[in-house]
Amino acid sequence: MGISVDSAVDVAKDAADIILLQHDLGVLERGVTEGRRAFGNIMKFIMMAMSSNFGNMFSMAGATLILPFLPMLPVQILLNNLLYAVSEMPIPLDEVDSEITEKPEHWDMQFIRNFMLVLGPVSSVFDFLTFGLLLLVFHAGQALFQTAWFIESLATQVLVIFVLRTRRNPLKSRPHPLLVTTSVAVVVMAVVLPFTPLGAWFGFAPPSAGFLLAIAGLTVSYLLLAQGAKSAFYHLWQPAGIATPPQLRSHLPLIARS
Repeated sequence: MGISVDSAVDVAKDAADIILLQHDLGVLERGVTEGRRAFGNIMKFIMMAMSSNFGNMFSMAGATLILPFLPMLPVQILLNNLLYAVSEMPIPLDEVDSEITEKPEHWDMQFIRNFMLVLGPVSSVFDFLTFGLLLLVFHAGQALFQTAWFIESLATQVLVIFVLRTRRNPLKSRPHPLLVTTSVAVVVMAVVLPFTPLGAWFGFAPPSAGFLLAIAGLTVSYLLLAQGAKSAFYHLWQPAGIATPPQLRSHLPLIARS
């Protein structure tokens, strides 16, 4: 790759791929690091969205076989997706693990597929536990069933971001404050919405305190199991990457100081 500076002759700048506005090769290092951080956040969102959507589709298909009504109304699904998207908007501001910026990684569809196939069914397991709890314990009708699954589905989808955003222990990797704010706000909105007149327009029914406690317990259990499944997955499967050649890696500090 050809590199020139803004004060070079025109023929040198025309032949260059990159023109440095600062006479500092450290700009290249910072640019590479930022590019790897952006790629890490893109992968983060894709893997979370694919695993959550796969699990939800599997749960929806199974629920239609046992229920005499729709497990969630179309307008409720659209609202669920909208709130989920809002909660994930600050992901571009989030930090990534240091190992992601230390070496380049590239698109690996097989890795994403395997991640989806491992984490997606975990979500479905807790969806079916929710179904059993609603039908066998609380004997929920249509409106209450749809309300409870809306809250449980959104809470698990949104809060699992704090588990899946890092390959490490989530308690040792701090998310961006704005990501925490939007995620918590969306979950609170999902819980409060059925108690408002707008909730009735969406077809929700106010759940009891017992419902909400049961959903909270299922959500916490899901996050713990998701962390275990994630750790096992990364232990057995690593994303494809292109390691920096040792001879270049040993010269990077010198290049950055030049």
